[in-house]
This record gives sequence, C-alpha cells and structure tokens, in this order.
Amino acid sequence: MEFVPLHIIHLNQDDPKKCTAKKMEKYENAIVHNRISKSPKRGFLLNPRSNNLLGPDDKRMIDLGASLVALDCSWKQIDASLDSIEMNTKLVSKSLPLVLAANEISWGKPGRLSTVEAFAISLWILGKERQAKKILQPFRFGQQFLELNKEPLVAYSSAKSNEELEKLQWDFFNKSLLPN
Repeated sequence: MEFVPLHIIHLNQDDPKKCTAKKMEKYENAIVHNRISKSPKRGFLLNPRSNNLLGPDDKRMIDLGASLVALDCSWKQIDASLDSIEMNTKLVSKSLPLVLAANEISWGKPGRLSTVEAFAISLWILGKERQAKKILQPFRFGQQFLELNKEPLVAYSSAKSNEELEKLQWDFFNKSLLPN
C-alpha cells in the first residue's frame, strides 16, 4: 500500500486556529471523525501512554491496510480522552520514539507532538517518508520538524525491530526527558 490511511478522532478541545488535524483534513491528508464510533475498527492508535512503540514490527499490518489513528485533544485532557477510546475501539495502542516538537505551542519539547508531527514520525518509521513530507508541507514548521529531528529520524527508519528502535531513542534522548 503506497499511502497509509490516516484517521483522526477530533474532540474539539483546542484552539481551532492552531489545530493541525483540521488543516490535515482541509488538505485531504487525513480523515477526521468527531465521534469515536466512526473511527476505523482496525489499526494503531497513537497513544503516548502506551508501553509499546510503533515500529518495524508493525509494517506488515500497515501493508495489509491497517490505519494509523491519532487523537486530537488537549494535552490537559489526554488521559480521560484516551481511556474513552480504548474502551470503545479495538485499536492497538502504540507510542512513538522521542523526537522534538517543532510546532509553535510545544517547540523543542520531547514527545509533545502535534497531530501532524505524530503522524509524520509514524510514517517515517514505517518507511513512508514521501507521505510524511507530504502531510508536513502545509505547515510552517513542517520542514523545521524534519531538520530538528534529522539524526533520530535517519536512525529510527533503519531500525530492524521495535526493540532496536526503543534502544536507539536513548542514543539521542535522556530518559529523564520523557513527557509527563
């Protein structure tokens, strides 16, 4: 499959002017769902609380048509929002290896990614660099995100397993930097 289906569960908790999900929808780079029940039944939920990383071991499911699903909500309400999704879907929760945010709200913070940044690193890790660049294109910070994380992205995309990917992130980041 050339392009990975990207879906967003949008909970209208943030400033609409700063919402990367709505802009992704505008440019037809993702499908936005306003209700959890409308989200895909098969795929991976990008969940920063998950203990399991998305990585090379998941490429097979993606190649078989599994979707990537992101939750667009306020970081302040993430726990309750994720609990609701996990109770109401069968999506497999996966976290992402650390990279630095380049968006205006969380610039430079490890792991505090916008929806588009989370999708971009996911696609990059899964060998879909072209799609990652395409979805970042409409954003002022898109190119900066790739430049800021160039070394980790190169290393992450060469990982042969999820276990190797997990170890690689600590070559670039200190464990004390994990987001709360």
